[in-house]
Amino acid sequence: MSLLRGIIALEVKAMNRIEDEEQMTEEQWQAILQNNVAYNDIFFYAVKTTGIFCRPSCKSKAPNRENACVFQNAEQALAAGFRPCKRCKPTGERLPDKEWVAVMTEYIDHNYMVPLTLETLAEVCHGSPYHLHRTFKKVTGITPVDYIQQKRIAKASEYLLTTEQAVAEIALRVGLPNTSYFITLYKKKTGYTPTQFRQLNKQKVTLASDFILEGPNHGE
Repeated sequence: MSLLRGIIALEVKAMNRIEDEEQMTEEQWQAILQNNVAYNDIFFYAVKTTGIFCRPSCKSKAPNRENACVFQNAEQALAAGFRPCKRCKPTGERLPDKEWVAVMTEYIDHNYMVPLTLETLAEVCHGSPYHLHRTFKKVTGITPVDYIQQKRIAKASEYLLTTEQAVAEIALRVGLPNTSYFITLYKKKTGYTPTQFRQLNKQKVTLASDFILEGPNHGE
């Protein structure tokens, strides 16, 4: 019964989101592109790819039009699951640091395979590179660059274990097209080169398979 209620609640929330979200007009789109302060409090816009909503006058980089949607007020945007922008503060309140960092990590988790810089994150997450770097480290204990590298190395390890792709192909898949740099970074983070890591784990799997097939007392 609780599962059914949960499903119904999600469906209702989705319906509310569709009902509250308005069709963006050309006038609204131009107001966003021009950071037109005259449209503040007339409507708010949200970015679907980041989960953030803003005032029309926000100085952050304008989103792609297909990723943007508009709401009549901040309450509707919040009810639809969007978080207020750290830069323009559409609710008049400051977004808690932990929530802002959650926006950053979610974006990195879904985009680690493309080039990512501190400046890119700052544009996407609506803040300055300096403030973003400082806040991320304060909340997580590591820098955004460290987090990006950890994500890439973790995914690379997964591909090394589950595919037969060449090291260069895997490097490209995790956003590191320079194979030499990828190998150097991988060894720095794991203590092994990608090839060594793959061979070592293949040996472990072989030994484990032999143990299961032959038994612990084989040869006695």
